[in-house]
Amino acid sequence: MSEIDKDRLINPKFSYRGEFTPENLTFNANLQEFANRISIICALETGGKISPNDAYAQIKDLWKELKQSKKNLLSEE
Repeated sequence: MSEIDKDRLINPKFSYRGEFTPENLTFNANLQEFANRISIICALETGGKISPNDAYAQIKDLWKELKQSKKNLLSEE
């Protein structure tokens, strides 16, 4: 399996189909990255590679980053 195929398997990217703005597109990319990383953290915790507390802390940090991304990119209307 090539490096490109491995990357696509581990980090799938999906087309954005919402209302296009650069901010929406960027937030969507951030949201997809968040979901992928959460999935990996969950798999590591389920497999016993990291503790539940470590998984929680990592997810909490990712959530803070996503909230900041939303605040910076998407206006409250």
